[in-house]
Amino acid sequence: MSRDFIGALLQLNAEKGVPQEHLVRTVEDAIQSAYRRFSGDEDVHVRIDPESGRIRVFRARRVVVEIEDEATEMTAEQARAYQPDAEVGDLVETEELDPEHFGRIHAQTAKQVVLQRLREAERDVVFEQYANREGELITGTVKGVEPRAIILDVGKAEAILAVTEQSATEHYRIGQNVKAYVLEVRRSTKGPQVLVSRTHKGFLRRLFELEVPEIHNGTVEIKAIAREPGSRSKVAVASRQEGLDPVGATVGQRGARVQAVVAELGGEKIDVIPWNEDPAVFVANALSPAQVVGVRIDEEHRIASVTVPERMLSLAIGREGQNARLAAKLTGWRIDIRSDVPQPEAVAAPEPAAAGDPLGAVQAGDPAPGEPATPAVAAMPAPVEAAAVAPARAKRAAKRSEEAVP
Repeated sequence: MSRDFIGALLQLNAEKGVPQEHLVRTVEDAIQSAYRRFSGDEDVHVRIDPESGRIRVFRARRVVVEIEDEATEMTAEQARAYQPDAEVGDLVETEELDPEHFGRIHAQTAKQVVLQRLREAERDVVFEQYANREGELITGTVKGVEPRAIILDVGKAEAILAVTEQSATEHYRIGQNVKAYVLEVRRSTKGPQVLVSRTHKGFLRRLFELEVPEIHNGTVEIKAIAREPGSRSKVAVASRQEGLDPVGATVGQRGARVQAVVAELGGEKIDVIPWNEDPAVFVANALSPAQVVGVRIDEEHRIASVTVPERMLSLAIGREGQNARLAAKLTGWRIDIRSDVPQPEAVAAPEPAAAGDPLGAVQAGDPAPGEPATPAVAAMPAPVEAAAVAPARAKRAAKRSEEAVP
């Protein structure tokens, strides 16, 4: 029986991936619990030799100063009758039991407890395996597509890719291999739940570590990331090695490295910019591809006032303000963008009406009493007069009439 027991342990170790020491402790606790479910057996203990498979069942009590539970505790004086050198805190064996007298009811109870404990042990091992991978990339196969989440098969567990962690531009199909970023690993009654994401900034960081050896070995460091998943991202990089261009190393030859990341993200645009300790230079770089004339930093309010050429104003702001918004997230500064062309002066407000004016003191366009004044509007250019184009029209009409004469 001992050989069969050791063989079963080795088989469980291979199938479940649970260490043999853990399996031995699990079986010990299960048999021990089965004994202790019956009155009078509260002091039963079980030990299994992992080498020979021999099972020892014995009664033992804990040595204490003052007894609170007579079924499991004894005083030092009582303990020295069994073990002369017993001290407080020792577990003293009082009687050895014959495992062969393990009754049928005990055996059935022990079987159920063993199976339950083995399932728990397997879940614990899987949980520890994936809990250590939080913050890392994981690859899984799409197992199911549900309205609120995508279920990925990642081996011994299932990963949940919620809709909120998916890019709006991506679509998934059954059997597709998907990379994701491990956000959190939770315990559940059905086993560990692995929560993953494809929109987290850490996902983009791990993809660059995968594609760029300099980032993986720490020669190039990613200082900051600003991302709007599925649309556009900005990545600030710095070099730890003198003479190494961090942007060139990250982008790769002919953009091969960054294009591999873009392809994984479904075409999301990525701006790689150099990081700088000077906030003014960093803010100017963050507004790339727009050119910047000057940057004025307000340390107290953390505001960066940026001046750009008139032709670059819309590019610096970006569509729906995206470029400026990402630059602010990347740098941590509030960015105020202005053109280098001064605004035209406003039209002077009309003078107040004379005392005898029948219209009164309020002229058309003036604010009503108690209302704030409306902003002044720049003067519009006068329309082109019809007389300016009349001679040209007359010449074209005369030419057409000459051509019509036979």
